[in-house]
Amino acid sequence: MTPEFSVEIIKTMMFQAVTLASPILLTVMVIGLGVSLFQAVTSIQEQTLSFVPKVIGVVALLVVLLPWMMRTMIEFTRAVFERIPSMVN
Repeated sequence: MTPEFSVEIIKTMMFQAVTLASPILLTVMVIGLGVSLFQAVTSIQEQTLSFVPKVIGVVALLVVLLPWMMRTMIEFTRAVFERIPSMVN
């Protein structure tokens, strides 16, 4: 396995990780911003008020996006396994 090949696999893996994590992180960020704004406006400083909406949002997003995420991970894994013979030289 050449260093260029290793770098290419690691670069692809990092891109896949960012692609899969970004919808969840963006959802949590938007919900957190909305809850923080609501807490600032109403002066309610309850800890569960910031936690529960994030959990509900992430679970709902995972229900919607899990098929796409699984398909993406399976395609990446299949591509890596197909490239294994070219790794051994």
